[in-house]
Parts: sequence; structure tokens; C-alpha cells
Amino acid sequence: MLSLSSVNVGDYIEAVLDRNLAENISRVLYPNDNFFEGKELRLKQEYFVVAATLQDIIRRFKSSNFGSRDPVRTCFETFPDKVAIQLNDTHPALSIPELMRILVDMEKMEWEKAWEITKRTCAYTNHTVLPEALERWPVSMFEKLLPRHLEIIYTINQRHLDHVAALYPGDLDRLRRMSVIEEGDCKRINMAHLCVIGSHAVNGVARIHSEIVKNSVFKDFYEMEPEKFQNKTNGITPRRWLLLCNPGLAGVIAEKIGEDFVTDLSQLKKLLDFVNDEVFIRDVAKVKQENKLKFSAYLEEKYKVKINPSSMFDVHVKRIHEYKRQLLNCLHIITLYNRMRKDPSKSFVPRTVMIGGKAAPGYHMAKMIIKLITSIGDVINNDPYIGDKLKVIFLENYRVSFAEKVIPAADLSQQISTAGTEASGTGNMKFMLNGALTIGTMDGANVEMAEEAGEENLFIFGMRVEDVEELDKRGYNAREYYERIPELRQAIDQLSSGFFSPRDPGCFRDVVNMLMNHDRFKVFADYQAYMECQGRVDQLYRKPREWTKKVIKNIASSGKFSSDRTITEYSREIWGVEPSAVKIPPPNIPRD
Repeated sequence: MLSLSSVNVGDYIEAVLDRNLAENISRVLYPNDNFFEGKELRLKQEYFVVAATLQDIIRRFKSSNFGSRDPVRTCFETFPDKVAIQLNDTHPALSIPELMRILVDMEKMEWEKAWEITKRTCAYTNHTVLPEALERWPVSMFEKLLPRHLEIIYTINQRHLDHVAALYPGDLDRLRRMSVIEEGDCKRINMAHLCVIGSHAVNGVARIHSEIVKNSVFKDFYEMEPEKFQNKTNGITPRRWLLLCNPGLAGVIAEKIGEDFVTDLSQLKKLLDFVNDEVFIRDVAKVKQENKLKFSAYLEEKYKVKINPSSMFDVHVKRIHEYKRQLLNCLHIITLYNRMRKDPSKSFVPRTVMIGGKAAPGYHMAKMIIKLITSIGDVINNDPYIGDKLKVIFLENYRVSFAEKVIPAADLSQQISTAGTEASGTGNMKFMLNGALTIGTMDGANVEMAEEAGEENLFIFGMRVEDVEELDKRGYNAREYYERIPELRQAIDQLSSGFFSPRDPGCFRDVVNMLMNHDRFKVFADYQAYMECQGRVDQLYRKPREWTKKVIKNIASSGKFSSDRTITEYSREIWGVEPSAVKIPPPNIPRD
């Protein structure tokens, strides 16, 4: 952040230096997210945050009525009843050995009692099924930086394995699979296993994700303690993602059903009574068009690209990652472009395709995907034969404030990850609430969205989880699809030949090589189904009234995806409190 006070007094150089320092910090705070990298600085950061947080928690506990004001006589019996630590993925996993260190070493508590308190206090939310994203720290790094924590982790693991051995005598392979310490050339600490062992509850963030957690990621742990595993489907706040960013739509809804939906999003179901109300259909469509006009003007000013506000706004915004399959979207764009070039006289539904998101600094393929999107846009946007029938825009610096502009304007929401890879997603919920129709796979929260709205009111395509598993067993061969599907082959050949990178014909060699030989996320396997589904999108978009009726059904069915519901479930089913009864004063106000 640029220091305006420094600029105001004329110290421009200092202001720039401060900004550069801030950017350097952000570069090390946000490392690659495509796979886990055991960087020493990252471990120090995680321990710092954990240690500071626990010190603050215990300070508050001791200064409250829950513990004695005399630190020597503090009673921690009620600690789990008054404190809940939710481990949001494995990054705060050190909370478990750090709390044990405090209770055992500093509070002089017996191990068994300290372990009981720690487990009752901690709960773990898993956010990924990709094994390479789970933290695995080298034991050698712990020996150097956190030797006492390593001792505690070894003790936790030994007691855990003794329990497993008693339940499954002679099953050495199970012991290996369930150990916190992974043997090999480099001994590592599996932080996800530590989280599961040291928590009283484990949850995924969408129902399909939680099933994968139980049946695959932590299968052995689920078999041993099935009662520990839960699901807590993610949610979004309607105050930001409807009232604040889309006041026009919020107003139209309030006119029909009142304002109670602001704090009880399930009230949106009342909109189903107005699906055939011509006035309501017109008003919803009018708000969408006004949002599109406003966003078109913004894009034209920012990107100097003339946007057709009557075109379908086809939006794909999220982290740039292979599993989220922006490349599948790119192949559709190329195919659509080739069709338009082949038959210019044919009637096509005009589209403005917008793709946005950020790539981790060292994630080469993610950066190449961004390069590909912009290169495709350079060719298509400047082709006079195409005109305003198709535009491709990469939305730079995608962030919350930008999302508040694009989401209310979107017609089509792309949620096209390979089935079984997306934990939940929340962007899909935001688009649904704001009147965009979803094209997507049966993955993450898409499954529950389809259940709530009816699968016929979404554009669902492609492999299901069981299909992906079956394809893995048979063996995925990308070349089979390349040779069998002419339009796919044409698109890949264009990437290989430099059609979209004439100044650097080999620019996308790595992308093509990955798709043809190393694609874990099976883009080609879903290509044909995706293209056919996009055809259904076009057909419906030609019928504005029918399109808007499906939009209304989606909005009316989005009540489940309120963060109010999510937090209420965490409170009651994991933390053991009634939300309405929780009154926490600000930390700067002393308690009696």
C-alpha cells in the first residue's frame, strides 16, 4: 500500500520503498498453491501466528471468570467449554502441539488430561482433496526450529499408533498409512493427519467433498472414528453478495417478498410463487441488463474493448489452476471462433467471455494459462470477421471489489472443475444468488445447488466422480480424444502451430504437452460433453423469458448457501454453543 502521508510531505522515495517492502512481504506470505513447498520462512510464519493466537486465547481465559486470576491456580477444566479452535486447513495445525506444550510444560498438567482438553478444544476443516497441497514438513526442519514441538508430535503419534495397533493387530500397512510421521528419503510430518488425530471433529465444506474425505483422503481414520466426521457446506453472506453489490436485484426481491430474506435467506423460496409473474420476470431481466450496461462501460474504459451489452456475459473467475480447468474454457472459445470463421453467415449467440483470477508466483502452468487467454483474446478481438459476436477479456487483478462488479452482471457462471477435485466453491453460490445460470460439473457445491434448484435449471455436463475413478482405472489417454474429435484436434493444432502466438510459435508448447501427456484433470475427456452443453446454453439464451424464469428459480433456491446457516451449524454441531447466546465483548474491554 502506497503511503499517502509520505507522498503528501514530499518524501516520494520513502513511500515507494515502503510499498516495495510490503510487496516483498506479500510475495513470501503467499507461496505457490499448486503444491506444498516446505519453506523455512513459511513454518516460522505459521508458528508465529499460532503462538500469538494461543497466548491471547489463554490470556483472555485466565482474565475471565472461567479461570482463576492467579495463573498458578488456573483451572483448565472448563477450557474446551469456553474456547473453540477451528483449524482452517492445515496451516494452523501447530495449534495442537503448541497447546499441548503450554498445558504440559507451562501449566504442569498430566499428559492425558492435556490431550483430552486439546482434542475437545480443536476441530479441523479440510479444504482440499489434492494430496500435493497438504502440508508435509521435513522432520529436519522441526529439529532445527521447533525441537520441543517435534518431541510432542512424536509422543502424540506413538500413542495414536498404539491405539491403532490395538484395534487392528498385525496390520502394519495401516499403521504406516495412519502415521503422522512419513518415512522415506526425507522423513516428513503429515500435518493433516496431526489435525485429524488432535481434533474432536473433522469436516469437509460440501457434501460431496465430505464424502471424498471419508472414503478416500482420510479413509482409515473414518473407519476408526466415524462419529468424528461431519459436513459443513460453505456459505456466503447475503449482506455483501446481494444487498451491497446488487441493490437493484435486492430491491426487486424485497418488493415481492419483503426484507426478511436479509437475515433469513431461506425466505427466497417465496420467489417461486412469482416464476410466471410477467412483471417480475421483466423486472429481474431489467436489473440484469442495467448491471451489464454498467459493467460494459467499466470494461470499455479499463480495457479499451468495445463490449456488446446484449451479448451473453460468460464469466469464469477463480484462482488460475489446472484443476479448475480454465483450459477447457479456452478450447471452447477456440472452437467457437473456428465455427464462426468457417460459416460467417450463420447466426451465433453473441458472447463476451471473461476469465479472471490470479496465479501463484511460481506456478508456471497457471501463468501460461493466463498468457493463453490473453493471446486468444488478441487474435479474436481484432478479427474483423468476428466483430462483436465474440470477445475474450482477461480480468486483471481479480479481487473482492472487482467481484462485486462482475458477478451481478454475469449471465453464465463457469464452474467446470474435474469432478472430485473442487472442495466446495463459493463463487458458484455468489453467481447463483445474483441471477447467473451455472454451467458446471457435478463437483463441490454444484451438486447441492443442482439439488436445490433442480438439475434441469443448471447446465450440468461431464463425468461424475465415479466416472473419473473408472477412467483412472482404465487409463486416461488424451490422444484418443485428440484423434477422434476433429474440432478438438484443430484447436490443439492451432496452439501447437503458433496460430495464437505468431511472434513466438512455440509459446504454448508446454500447455499442449501437458494436455496431451500429463493432464491429471482430464480436460479432453469432458470436451465433447462441454461443447454440447454450451450448445444448450445458446439455445436457451435465445429465449429471454425462459432464461429469466430459470434465473428466478436459481435465486429462489439459493437460500441454503447463506453463511448464516453455515456458521449456525458450526456453532451447534462442532463448537457446542447456540449462536444467539454468544455475546463476546471486544478484546479492548476488560471483563469483571
